Amino acid sequence: MKTIGITGGVGAGKSTVLSYMQSRLGACVIEADKIGHLVMEPDGSCYDRIIELFGKDVIKSDKTIDRKRVSDVVFSNGEMLAALNGIIHPAVKEYIRRRLEEEKSCGRQLAVVEAALLLEDHYEVFCDEIWYIHTDQEIRIQRLMASRGYTRARAEKIIHNQASEEFFRAHADYVIENNGDLIRTHEQIEEGIRRNETL
Repeated sequence: MKTIGITGGVGAGKSTVLSYMQSRLGACVIEADKIGHLVMEPDGSCYDRIIELFGKDVIKSDKTIDRKRVSDVVFSNGEMLAALNGIIHPAVKEYIRRRLEEEKSCGRQLAVVEAALLLEDHYEVFCDEIWYIHTDQEIRIQRLMASRGYTRARAEKIIHNQASEEFFRAHADYVIENNGDLIRTHEQIEEGIRRNETL
């Protein structure tokens, strides 16, 4: 099984790439952010430890964790953010590792792992290749303003706080330009797979 790690800044359109790889190429798509939500569920591996860290105030009436309340706390508290990440990130990585083993044993040919901090958290240990999804900054800002209702200032701040273009390119095996031409984006995905087959 070939495992490709997908990374890129917020607003780069990674979901567009993932959707194509899942629907057209039969890839198993694993998104770290979604796994992060799963491990916080009442039956998830991180549930009790998060309540221990934040207190029972973060428990909603349906017993789930109020992620917005948690987010509000860590937004202005670096120590709490580090503590939260120390609980969630190892659990997410372990979940993904097990899932990849399951998919491989079932005969899956292609798996894709997407994580915002794919490189920083060393997800490359699972991956045969790292693909970086590049989108021009102005397009990313416009996407964030349209899809999430962010102000320009907030979008710019979030982008500024993420890893640099140079960092992504230095660690990527393949780069996809995703500035809005879907046909071209899909062509680059196919090129990446063909390139993969000849490596």
